[in-house]
Amino acid sequence: MTMTFMIPGPLRELAGNRSEVQLQGSAATVSEALALLWASTPAVRDRVLNERGAVRPHVHIFVDGESIRDSGGLASPIRDGARIFILPAVSGG
Repeated sequence: MTMTFMIPGPLRELAGNRSEVQLQGSAATVSEALALLWASTPAVRDRVLNERGAVRPHVHIFVDGESIRDSGGLASPIRDGARIFILPAVSGG
């Protein structure tokens, strides 16, 4: 199974300056897919998940354009070829 993570600007340095990370592996849920991402880019984990393993409130994850908050959270299913977007909130003036 192949999945592509879209990495936003604020997290790219932690992902080897890549805007996309394409991974091969077995993952049926967002949680399993993220575990594959953490193996490849471990520094991103603490910016996305809190110490309890939940998605931080200011981070949004979308799978193929649908927010996981509306589709089952980290248990949301993914398909082969899924595009997973990680979007941290950006603030400032």
